[in-house]
Amino acid sequence: MDVVLWGILPYVMVAVLVGGTIWRYRYDQFGWTTRSSQLYESRLLRIGSPLFHFGLLVVIIGHVVGLLIPKAWTEAVGVSEDMYHVMALGLGTIAGIATLVGVGILIWRRRTTGPVFMATTKNDKTMYVVLVAAIVAGLATTVISVFGPHEDVTYRDTVSPWFRSLFILQPDVQAMSEASFAFQLHTLIGMLLFMIWPFTRLVHAFTAPVHYLFRPYIVYRSRDARPSPSAGIRRGWAPIGTPDRERDRAKDRTRRGTR
Repeated sequence: MDVVLWGILPYVMVAVLVGGTIWRYRYDQFGWTTRSSQLYESRLLRIGSPLFHFGLLVVIIGHVVGLLIPKAWTEAVGVSEDMYHVMALGLGTIAGIATLVGVGILIWRRRTTGPVFMATTKNDKTMYVVLVAAIVAGLATTVISVFGPHEDVTYRDTVSPWFRSLFILQPDVQAMSEASFAFQLHTLIGMLLFMIWPFTRLVHAFTAPVHYLFRPYIVYRSRDARPSPSAGIRRGWAPIGTPDRERDRAKDRTRRGTR
């Protein structure tokens, strides 16, 4: 069972994550979106979304540091194990609580706002269950690692070496099998989350909106004439109501009349 869970399942997860993402991009680009519901409700969204996203960003950075950087490296730069655990507890707890509160607000908003709830699919509900389970398990492991029974073997001696061994295709199954049940459960829930990731709205995280920085402004034309004293504005970008725009509208009406 250890070989299946810690030697085979991680690569199955990667295959599903990569293959599912490619499939989704090729055959469901119109569904590659968060299906924003801001038009229905924005007050709770303005609170919950930043809490969730910024908290999650700190959580991801913490996982990268904890899993990829060996203990010997941090000790070499003067960070003792006790100091590391104090920083992990402080930042990890704050970020975890912020992420949990943020996703809680988003779920409450989705459940209590009629149009948003009507747009919620079974896929969304499954995603939220797994996501919340992963966050709660992560918070639990952070607290247990500091306030729980102190063992000679920590996650930096078990989970971290196992995670790094996956990249060289030589999974250290023995190391992961010695980890506590809490860390094993958190790892399994995390793998499940990444397996369903390409098939949920979470897939939008793989798309960086770089084109938003370079796209032109959207020009909205009004049906009502609003004369403006503004002058000297470059054609093509003049606001509605300026002489340039009014002259263009008059020409358009003339053309339509002659037809």
